[in-house]
Amino acid sequence: MAGLNRERFETNPSLFLENAIKEYVAGSSSNRLPAFNDDPIFDEPLVGFADGDDTIFQDYKVIIGDFHLTPREALEMHLRGDGSGDEKRPANVSVISWVLPFAYEIRLSLRRESLVASLRWNHARWEGQDLMDELSRYVVSLLEELGHQAIAPDLANFYEIIRDLPSGLASTWSQRHIAYAAGLGTFSLSDGFITPRGIALRCGSVVTDIALSPSPRVYENHLANCLFYKDGSCRRCIERCPAGAISEQGHDKKRCREFLVTEQRAILKELGREEGYIGRYLGCGLCQTKVPCEARIPPNVLGKGQQQR
Repeated sequence: MAGLNRERFETNPSLFLENAIKEYVAGSSSNRLPAFNDDPIFDEPLVGFADGDDTIFQDYKVIIGDFHLTPREALEMHLRGDGSGDEKRPANVSVISWVLPFAYEIRLSLRRESLVASLRWNHARWEGQDLMDELSRYVVSLLEELGHQAIAPDLANFYEIIRDLPSGLASTWSQRHIAYAAGLGTFSLSDGFITPRGIALRCGSVVTDIALSPSPRVYENHLANCLFYKDGSCRRCIERCPAGAISEQGHDKKRCREFLVTEQRAILKELGREEGYIGRYLGCGLCQTKVPCEARIPPNVLGKGQQQR
């Protein structure tokens, strides 16, 4: 089997990795909600690739902060920390990025809410994160089996969440920005990430020393898929936000986090709905459902050469 995998991988590494990710998600028992009849958490992933030395990753040091790692920095930090003493610069660095769209029943359950996350969404938030972590480790181990170096930066010991920034929280590895670089979508008024499968999703990624062909970024700019930025015709995420954290000026991260971490529990208690919720906080995501971009790019913002997948 290892020989067969290597042959398939060497024939078309991008296709091999895309199929491996899709097959893992489809077959994993972790992609199920035990409390909800083992219904699926995520639909089929979208997968994209980026050149790890693309100048966009240097741009992120200005846009996000100088603490944000480039793919090459992440991989070299991993190589220095693996005990081999090897500090050579890899000849090639690529990023494998994926988007996991939430399944219909999960999105439907949240559409019905206006104040707090639905119980199904709450379980999907935390149990879905377990799958995301498993998937990252699987892709890393698969690449290592094939003789390559790989790291999931958000699971590495050097990953950090940077607090007390003027804009709120940020991290040393932003999955949405990585997905943007890999051609998977653009940003929204709510700070979400709008892909051909919509905005209700989670993102993940792995960095490796393979030369993979980058996926094209077919959008005109980083806001191209959002109706508000297209023509001002949509403010639905503003209306959906129970915290008042979204306005025409964008997303207030501090206000959003305050509601997410401290206020939701009190609301849930008032509603008498505390039983069954899991995780450090409820999750929210109301701005990701019952909006035109919930499960697709709104048709009237699709540009030339761009289509739903």
